[in-house]
Amino acid sequence: MTSFSHWPDATLAFKYWQWLFEGWSITIFASLLVVILSTLLGMLFALARNAAAKPLRWAAVLYLSVFRNTPLLVQLFFWYFGVPGLLPTEWMSWLNTAHSLGPEVFQLRWPSFEFLSACLGLVLYSTAYVGEEIRAGIQHVPRSQVQAAQSLGMTHWQLLRFIVLPQALARVVSPLFGQYMNIVKNTSLGMAIGMAELSYRARQAEAETFQSFQVYGITTALYILLIIGLELLSQHLQQRRRWGQLQLRRA
Repeated sequence: MTSFSHWPDATLAFKYWQWLFEGWSITIFASLLVVILSTLLGMLFALARNAAAKPLRWAAVLYLSVFRNTPLLVQLFFWYFGVPGLLPTEWMSWLNTAHSLGPEVFQLRWPSFEFLSACLGLVLYSTAYVGEEIRAGIQHVPRSQVQAAQSLGMTHWQLLRFIVLPQALARVVSPLFGQYMNIVKNTSLGMAIGMAELSYRARQAEAETFQSFQVYGITTALYILLIIGLELLSQHLQQRRRWGQLQLRRA
């Protein structure tokens, strides 16, 4: 009979758990940053796509064509390998040097150039997709409500802030969160340019321990936890939200 004492240790050392959780924290932070920035830029992109001025519409269409029709990995390589060649040496030296932000009591480390390049590429890429979802929501806002708001004397920005964008965002909660889930998964491509996110740390741990099943099993579970969290938040917003809904009351 095979002795169980000769089986390899199935547990993962604490050191590698730390690596994975450090990578997970980078994945969460990068995802949150990309979600926020791509949503804000996506609103501007959606407004440009629906603008009356043709140059704005053409610029938005060009942006869409460039970022949706090229692979994300190629875009990340461009921002990490291509753009630095155009920057002055002093700039690159400053970007690659560790800096501290904030007072001595509470300091934040300057993010690595790999992190900055990956987030920049992800934001620009994701904005095209998020912006198209928001644009779809804007197009579904009834024209009669826009006309009624204009007849009341609302300015263009008041119309967008109080009538159009709240309803547009409310209509596309589920598609938007689908894009946010894609952002979480796309952060794994940052590994290709050295961003120390979860997949990068998993590859390091697997290369050192050869415990592929344990490392990638834990990594998969951590990704699933993030996706489940986003799905639960999406369902909560759809069921409990009050914004973007018109309530009719008797006079």
